[in-house]
Amino acid sequence: MKQVTLKLTALVMLLGGTITVTNAQSTQPLNVVTSAVPFLRVTPDARSGAMGDVGIATAPDANSMFNNLAKTPFSASKGGLSLNYVPWLRDLAINDIYMASASGYYKLDDQAAISASLRYFSLGSIEFTDFSGNPISTFRPREFAVDAGYSRKLSSKNSLGLAIRYISSKLASGLVNGVTYKGGSSVAGDLSFYHHGANAAGQGFNWGATLTNLGAKIAYTSDATQKDYIPANLGLGCAYTKVFNEDSKLTFAADIHKLLVPTPGDTSATALQDYRSQGVVSSWFKSFGDAPGGMGEELREVNASIGAEYWYKDQFAFRAGYFYENPAKGNRKYFTVGAGLKYNMIGLNFAYLFNSGSGYNRNPLSNTYRFGLVFDFGGGAAN
Repeated sequence: MKQVTLKLTALVMLLGGTITVTNAQSTQPLNVVTSAVPFLRVTPDARSGAMGDVGIATAPDANSMFNNLAKTPFSASKGGLSLNYVPWLRDLAINDIYMASASGYYKLDDQAAISASLRYFSLGSIEFTDFSGNPISTFRPREFAVDAGYSRKLSSKNSLGLAIRYISSKLASGLVNGVTYKGGSSVAGDLSFYHHGANAAGQGFNWGATLTNLGAKIAYTSDATQKDYIPANLGLGCAYTKVFNEDSKLTFAADIHKLLVPTPGDTSATALQDYRSQGVVSSWFKSFGDAPGGMGEELREVNASIGAEYWYKDQFAFRAGYFYENPAKGNRKYFTVGAGLKYNMIGLNFAYLFNSGSGYNRNPLSNTYRFGLVFDFGGGAAN
C-alpha cells in the first residue's frame, strides 16, 4: 500500500508540476507556476546534474541537445552519443520509477551539425483499487519526448540551433470518477544561441540563451477547455574556463531559468477558466508581467544554478553545484557533486544530489545517483 501511495504522489506531482507546502517562517504567499509534462524540465545527463543542472554555456558534448543545441558545431569530435539513466524516488525505497535518455549528434562539416534525442519517463506499475481495497486495474504511466535538431555556426564565435520535439504523455486511462482520461500529445520547438569566446586552448568566456518547449498545450481528456500548458522556458547561461597548464583546467558556470507559463491567480472557477483559455503565444509574453505580486514576484519565479568542473589530463573530472528556487515558487534547493572518467572515445559520468526538503518539498532525486555514458567519434579532447 505504501508503494502505491508513493507512486500516486509522484503521479500527482507530474500532473500538477510541483506540489509544495507553505513554509511557516515565510512571509511570501505560495503561488507555484505549474505545467504538464514537467519531466522535460529534469536534467537527464549526469554531467550537468553534477554541476547543479547548469549546461547552457558549458563546453559542448553529446548531451548538448538537452541544454543548448547551438553548442554542437563547436564540439571537438565529429560525432557523439550519450546514454543516461536517472533513478526516481529511490530515497523512498521505490525501484521501478526512472528516466532514461539517449542523445547523439553528427557534424556535417565544420559549420553545421544534426542531432537527435529521446527521453523516456516511467512511473512503474500502479494498481488501482476500489474503496474496499479490491483490485480494479493495473496501469503503467509513462511519458516520452523525441527530438530532432539542426545547428549551425553564424560566425567563428556564434552559432544557432533549431529543434523540433514530439511529446507523448499517458498518465491515466479510462473512466475515473466520471471523467474519461486519455494519453496526451503535443509538438514543440527549441531555439538556442551560443557564443564561444574560449581560445584554442579552451580558456575564455562562453555564454548562451535558449527558448525551449515552445509548443501547443496538451490535453488528457476530450474537453477542449481542460488543456494544460507545457513548460515553455527561457534560459540564460555563462561559463568561464581557466586553463592552468596542459594538464588541468577549471570551469565556473551559472544558469538562470524562467518558465514562460502564466502565473496562477484567483482560484475561482471563472479565474481558472480564464487562466486555461489564454492563447499559447500570448501566454509566453504575459508570463513576464502577470504575477499578482508584480515585478517582485516575477523575479521570484527565476531559478538559478551554479556549478564548477575541474579536469585533470582530460581524463578525470570533478564537479559540484547548487540549485536554488524561491520558497514561494517551489522551494527546490539542493547541492550536487559528481565525477567523470574519460578514456579514449568513452566517457563515464555520475552525479549525486544531496537530500533536500521534506514531505512534498522533498526532491524526487534526493540521495540519488545519476549515471551517463558518452561516446566521442572522430577524436577530440574531453569537455
